Amino acid sequence: MEPIWDLIKIIIPAGIVLYAMYLTVKTMLQKQNEGKFIEIKAKNKEIVLPIRLQAYERMSLFLERISPDQIIKRVQKNDMNVAELQYLLLNEIREEFNHNLSQQVYMSDEAWKIIKNAKEELIMVVNQAAKGLDPEAKSIELVKKIYKDSLDKKVDTIEYGLSFLKNEIQREF
Repeated sequence: MEPIWDLIKIIIPAGIVLYAMYLTVKTMLQKQNEGKFIEIKAKNKEIVLPIRLQAYERMSLFLERISPDQIIKRVQKNDMNVAELQYLLLNEIREEFNHNLSQQVYMSDEAWKIIKNAKEELIMVVNQAAKGLDPEAKSIELVKKIYKDSLDKKVDTIEYGLSFLKNEIQREF
């Protein structure tokens, strides 16, 4: 019985030492993995941050470019009628939006929703303004109606969108 007792006296301390080593190595590896994770996260942030800022810049530019005064200046020509101007305005808004569609991956869902709402609101304003006019009338009639309808709105979704983007950039960066 004594050899078994001697063996137990050796195995139990050895087991305790082995378990202590296991815990030490496990803790050390966890800290090492956390350090690598933090390093990778910092490197990703270093790469993604400029891209995200660029996305916010591009969408701010998009909102500026589709504001009624800016888009009308770019698209309208003196010899156009209401139907032609309406078509060109809607086409320009959609092209601008489609050109910047990929930026949504770098933005918050709320910011993207506000941008989409601003675009849809402007499309609605253009269509509503054109609805009450003769399609063959001079384009200046549509321009006047769009400006009037834009001024009558209680909330300017483009200005709201720009303000939201600026606030989100300041909050996040």
